[in-house]
Amino acid sequence: MLDLLWPISKKHKAAQALYTGAVLQARAPVFYERMGVPDSVDGRFDMISLHVILILLRLSEEPKTAKVSQTLFDTMFRDMDKALREMAIGDLSVPKHMKRMMNGFNGRLQNYRQALDGEGNLEEVLRRNIYGSADSPAFDDVKQMGSYVRQVHGSLKAQEIKKILDGTVDYPEL
Repeated sequence: MLDLLWPISKKHKAAQALYTGAVLQARAPVFYERMGVPDSVDGRFDMISLHVILILLRLSEEPKTAKVSQTLFDTMFRDMDKALREMAIGDLSVPKHMKRMMNGFNGRLQNYRQALDGEGNLEEVLRRNIYGSADSPAFDDVKQMGSYVRQVHGSLKAQEIKKILDGTVDYPEL
């Protein structure tokens, strides 16, 4: 009913579709069953963050995508806020958790950007983030994840920006 009063903008629809796709990809069982990603709140947050970051990196290469990028970020963190509240985190604690999550996300964004630009070691960034809560991640798991991230990054670069701005990302087969 309220949608009739305030129609959802194209950028909001695109951001929601991009976020939903990123979450679905991040939840693929292969990451947790065969690549050793910890199946935990932290592990899932890191996988969602990774996929959203890869989209944001692609969007940052194009002019006039800042509004969709910001809306995607906002969409993700509205969902994270909702998830924290559903996990029974106290209302007074949620802002503190959200600030920590946003700061962590922004740090990850910079680290992934540098690593994918060749200014850092991607596997080390993955080890600290995706596998940060794992006791000792297997070398092959981290290497396989690095290969996957490079493949997604390359795939996103090859996809038409118009398609991405319409809310569609084609992820490589796992």
